[in-house]
Amino acid sequence: MPTFTYGDLSIEVDEDGFMQEPEQWNEEVAKALATTEGVDELTDEHWKVVNYLREYYLQFGVAPMIRKLCKETGFNLKKIYELFPSGPAKGACKVAGLPKPTGCV
Repeated sequence: MPTFTYGDLSIEVDEDGFMQEPEQWNEEVAKALATTEGVDELTDEHWKVVNYLREYYLQFGVAPMIRKLCKETGFNLKKIYELFPSGPAKGACKVAGLPKPTGCV
């Protein structure tokens, strides 16, 4: 199984870089994973998306639909892509420590 290493941090990931054990996620992991998605610094807006994704995943066991993410965070899809250039499923979910969403290519 591949391992993602960033400084002293080392976590198991799948072939696409998604965490294998979401329960090991923390803010330092998020910051490290963000660097793989072209996000050098996580702003309050990034954290709003990441924290919503985490809370939804922990409650329902899946990532929310994109429409729900936009509605609940107040960000339109264009803004989500500005925050996470690789998109809400690939980029934001990866940074939030979620497994790769179903249908994500």
